[in-house]
Amino acid sequence: MANAHSHDSHDAGHGSVKSYAIGFILSVILTVIPFGLVMYPSLPKATTLAIVLLFAVIQVIVHLYYFLHLDRSIAQRNNVIAFVFTAIVIVLLVGLSLWIMFSIHTYMMAK
Repeated sequence: MANAHSHDSHDAGHGSVKSYAIGFILSVILTVIPFGLVMYPSLPKATTLAIVLLFAVIQVIVHLYYFLHLDRSIAQRNNVIAFVFTAIVIVLLVGLSLWIMFSIHTYMMAK
């Protein structure tokens, strides 16, 4: 019985049904609005693209908070730091790769 743990300490990081319901409803709203804008275009394409990208970023934040339970608490500090580091590395790899490909394309077309 030396390894017996109480359920309270194990379930401390899990959300409640209310938290999951809020996350689900927000996710549905954040999906339906951009879907509607794309299926029934009423705005200029650039504006629609900006709205879709904004809603995508907001939806990522909703998922991280309500489903993955990443917040600014002390218990989640290491997880948040690891996530931010991973996001920075991905942005750098993708962004710099696109920059290099665009530069190569520009220089190849100039000659």
